[in-house]
Amino acid sequence: MKSPLVVLVVEDEPLLRMDIACDLEDRGMDVLEAANANEAITILQENRKVGALFTDVDMPGSMDGLGLAATVRDRWPPIKIIVTSGHRQVTSSQMPNGSRFFGKPYNSDEVANALLEMSA
Repeated sequence: MKSPLVVLVVEDEPLLRMDIACDLEDRGMDVLEAANANEAITILQENRKVGALFTDVDMPGSMDGLGLAATVRDRWPPIKIIVTSGHRQVTSSQMPNGSRFFGKPYNSDEVANALLEMSA
């Protein structure tokens, strides 16, 4: 039996983070949560099973979600990446190759389906 996809959700709004995390868990994924890029990098360094990243663009801290996505692509190339934002439209040229963008408000089923499809 295939082990569940491990998704790292990075979102500084706690209610949004909890909501998508619960929805992804309901779809059979294991979810780790971070409030900013620094927390996310610490989790990635400690957990080699992460297979996908779902990150907001606008976050406080040392880097935004686009910077985090670029760092993840450089340091952990196999990890699949989805970027989301409610404040700006992100173009594919701003994101790492192979990543996807969802504007807020997003449909959590569409996000889950995209994560599973990208990781298949």
